[in-house]
Amino acid sequence: MKIYIQHTISILLLIFTSNFVFAQKQSINIFGTLVEEETAQPIPYATVVAYNSETDEIISGTTTDDNGRFNTATANTNIYFEISFMGYQTKTIKEISFLNVLNNNLDLGTIQLSPDNLALDEVVIVGEVSKTVFKLDKRVFNVGKDISSTGVSALEVLNNVPSVNVNIEGEVSLRGSGGVQILINGKPSVLADQSSNALGTITADMIESIEVITNPSAKYEASGTSGILNIILKKEEKQGWNGSISANTGIPDNHSIGGSINRRTEKFNLFSQFGAGYRSLPRDREAINRNLTNGETVFSNGEEFRNETFFNITLGTDYHLNEYNVFTLSGNFAYEIEDQPSETNFSFFEGDNLISRWTRNETTEATNPKWQYEFNWKKTFQDNEDHTFQLSALGSFFGKDQSSLFTDTTIEGENVDSNQRTATDFLQADYTFKADYVNPITEQYNIEIGAQYVINDVGNDFEVQDFINDEYVTNEDLTNNFEWVQKVLGIYATGAYENDTWGLKLGLRVENTDLNTLLTNTNEDNSQNFTNVFPTVHSSYKLGENFSLQAGYSKRIFRPRLWDLNPFFNIRNNFNIWAGNPNLQPEFTHSYELTSIYKIGKASLSSSLYHRYTTDVVERVSTFEDNVTFSTPENIGTNSTIGFETNGKYSPVNWLTLTSDFNFNYFDRKGTFEGQVFDFTGSQWSTRLGSKIGLPADIDLELNGNYQSGFETVQGEQSGFAFLDLGIRKKIFKGKIVANLGIRDVFASRIQERFVNQPTFETYDYSLRGRFITFGISYGFGKGEAMTYSGRRR
Repeated sequence: MKIYIQHTISILLLIFTSNFVFAQKQSINIFGTLVEEETAQPIPYATVVAYNSETDEIISGTTTDDNGRFNTATANTNIYFEISFMGYQTKTIKEISFLNVLNNNLDLGTIQLSPDNLALDEVVIVGEVSKTVFKLDKRVFNVGKDISSTGVSALEVLNNVPSVNVNIEGEVSLRGSGGVQILINGKPSVLADQSSNALGTITADMIESIEVITNPSAKYEASGTSGILNIILKKEEKQGWNGSISANTGIPDNHSIGGSINRRTEKFNLFSQFGAGYRSLPRDREAINRNLTNGETVFSNGEEFRNETFFNITLGTDYHLNEYNVFTLSGNFAYEIEDQPSETNFSFFEGDNLISRWTRNETTEATNPKWQYEFNWKKTFQDNEDHTFQLSALGSFFGKDQSSLFTDTTIEGENVDSNQRTATDFLQADYTFKADYVNPITEQYNIEIGAQYVINDVGNDFEVQDFINDEYVTNEDLTNNFEWVQKVLGIYATGAYENDTWGLKLGLRVENTDLNTLLTNTNEDNSQNFTNVFPTVHSSYKLGENFSLQAGYSKRIFRPRLWDLNPFFNIRNNFNIWAGNPNLQPEFTHSYELTSIYKIGKASLSSSLYHRYTTDVVERVSTFEDNVTFSTPENIGTNSTIGFETNGKYSPVNWLTLTSDFNFNYFDRKGTFEGQVFDFTGSQWSTRLGSKIGLPADIDLELNGNYQSGFETVQGEQSGFAFLDLGIRKKIFKGKIVANLGIRDVFASRIQERFVNQPTFETYDYSLRGRFITFGISYGFGKGEAMTYSGRRR
């Protein structure tokens, strides 16, 4: 390291004195290109130094640019060159022929560097070790040289963060749960889009730290997510370019091509992504509706498909106006063409007597245009790099033009032939405006204030027609035009004190929700306007370098989603109908958590005790009429949950990593609906065991086993299931090429079963996605690694 520092200082001195030296003698311009020996890829930022052959003193020096090119000048012809870059064998060029000088220019041509595996191993052993720093409402994983020197992607870095797991397809989970929000430098970014695996284009040496937030503070909107990961990039790593292209195939049909490119200069960061493909998602279904009052039963089973052809492209740029102001502008466009054929077989019995048997076929076609755009301005104040103001605006649009045809054909017994068709015209526009101000008053005290305004505007025009007397007639009972507009204004403030041992952070968020729904054909409207206060408290106490305690409280809200509110009927199986409830109220949760994080040798463990108390719980409730089951969400009482969660990661040797998650909770449900009391207690638990094995020849094998127990519901029970995922990955040319083989649900055992047991009726629903096999190959160029995404839609 001292040698590198000496070389750097010497090069800087030479840059300042070069004009004086060259003024005395005529200089020769010497240039060339530096590439990797194995892949012929350019090596940027390598050190090129010219030495005096007699005294071994440094004469001149430079570094290679993004394309591996270098250029230096000297008036001394008695020289030799030494070229070095961390992770590669240093190369010395002593045989330099100045007879090839033309117009004071000498081309050394293309120079190859060989990788130095021993040097890399030495860096891992003696370099800075990655470590986790515990703060008030988050854990900060500082990326050390043990990871950054390997040149892996951001996904591999995330997989080393405690409580975080990344499977072989690049799906990120936190404490065993998906739905993780990933931010780049504290804001949403297309670079954090998991569906396109854009994280594969961010290399480890560009990452400063990763923040893990499991219980968000008042700074984040109260609806929140299961957790937040914030990737902080190094400011000095803006130069360079990287990208990758990939091709994927699979069974059932899962074919795609995609690419990503990212170019960083001193002022601009330009990024682009594109993709196209075709996928098929089959599902097996079974259902039983049993009328206990008259002994009638309807059996149904069949297979559904959702086939999609898709295209998408993303363009964006970060513009660094100066050291303190950065502007970001990005846009994304996607287009999907859907085809959803299905066939369902029905049998109707009275007791043991078959009355009728028929088949219901569906043909559905749809087109879905989508686009999104974002503008962001971040200002950093000169007094402190953490003293910032950020302003952002985000807009998105989604449309669906869908038509369906349903045909019933009698096979046996009474004639039940009938045809129906539906048409859907769906439009959704979302707008988000946000401002955040952070001011670290001192090293111990910090304040944050901000505001956010979100607008959701949706229209869903849905029509059902029955085939009567040789013509289609609109069914007014099932047809509706539903309009939904929700506006949420939130403001927040937090204050924190933190020293080396303990800290306290208090926050308060106020949100006003203005919700309006309207069924235009019946003029039924529902307007709600309510204001809620969401306090948050976080504290931490550090007992040592490897052990810390954190405690937190937050109040959260679940606002009913569009499909929870929209009284739209799904008639694919017209004996099992789902509809939304426009009168649904939001549910509120008080969340308490005590977490311990500790490290023992090569193992890291995190355990939490938590309690959640939820009011106006949204539950799926089924009613039964004329052998038809109607399911709709309703607000039913309260739910009090006490749980324990623990997860760990253990790497006994370099080639093996073991992970595990376990979650158990006991719940107490209380509530009444339409005169029926729903008071009961129950429990639910889940576990996940994973292993990542590094095999010879740069091959990774990954196995993940999952189990989720059954649990009681307000009207019956949900069954448990277990499944296994397997993945194999082969890296070629130091990760420039990656081949992936993935098998999801190896034994096709991820079966979901739901039972409803009531005094007058019983229902049973069965669903299975089945086994998916995917294979993909990807090539990374520039500084980027090849992508590991197998084409799966998230």
